[in-house]
Amino acid sequence: MRAAINKANTLRALVTFGFIRNITSMSSSSSQSFVSRSVIKKIFAKLQKEGDGAVVRRGISRSEQKLLDPFLMLDEFSVSPPAGFPDHPHRGFETVTYVLEGGITHQDFKGHKGTIYVGDVQWMTAGRGIIHSEMPEEEVNKGLQLWINLSSKEKMIEPNYQELSNSDIPKAEQNGVQVKVIAGESMGIQSPVYTRTPTMFLDFTLDPGAQFHQNVPESWNTFAYVLESGEGGAVFGSSNSSPVSSHNVVVFGQGNDGVSVWNKSSSKKLRFVLIAGEPIGEPVVQYGPFVMNTQAEIDMTIEDYHYSKNGFEMAEYWRSQ
Repeated sequence: MRAAINKANTLRALVTFGFIRNITSMSSSSSQSFVSRSVIKKIFAKLQKEGDGAVVRRGISRSEQKLLDPFLMLDEFSVSPPAGFPDHPHRGFETVTYVLEGGITHQDFKGHKGTIYVGDVQWMTAGRGIIHSEMPEEEVNKGLQLWINLSSKEKMIEPNYQELSNSDIPKAEQNGVQVKVIAGESMGIQSPVYTRTPTMFLDFTLDPGAQFHQNVPESWNTFAYVLESGEGGAVFGSSNSSPVSSHNVVVFGQGNDGVSVWNKSSSKKLRFVLIAGEPIGEPVVQYGPFVMNTQAEIDMTIEDYHYSKNGFEMAEYWRSQ
């Protein structure tokens, strides 16, 4: 349903679905001398309704924000027409949308419009303000959306986009492990994406019996999200850890070399995303789609949006098509 929603409803019920910095991180398939981070928390992503008739599994929410700074939210979404995410605003952070099935069409009030399909990524810097829509392109549309905070000095920058097609994303394979390097580095290959908040975003697939050890900068906060796993397949941290089922977030402690993973399924592949980022270490005050550092800044943002000023000048007139 592409009908516009009014501002009051937008502020009460909004959740949606960059210039970007290159991150260097070593990786290795050998376990010799590699010390993995331990698993400190597991979170099952429960189903809930969002947008206009869409369904998401929310893996990261406000209760995990301090533990996983700079990350604010992770949703695994599923949406079919006429449902979707109609016109809504953002300020103060970035969104990363990664399509797993189907396609998502995006429009915003600055004239940007496009569709991303399976394997494509849109990295959007909302900055001082954006109003946009995200609507399903095909009958079945699934993907991930990650929200990444911006530091106080970058919250009011101009909006920006970087869109990568599946063919633009570097890929590598060794010893039964495949990786897509959306941001950061793995297996000696590096993403072209520049992340304002230093970030690693890797999509791994492990054959049955395969294992891998991914280095992560020592101070970064790190988590995995399991997309597909056979029974008993996904094991993180140490080889004798309890297996993790699909739709679970796995949070790792800081320190040590990085993250180790084993696929102990005898017949099914394991697919997960590994995401890590440098903590910003600033206060987070969130009101729906607005993320700032103080309540006063949130109050000002609501006023800016309501009165169509300071980045939201087109809010009064623009509607998606």
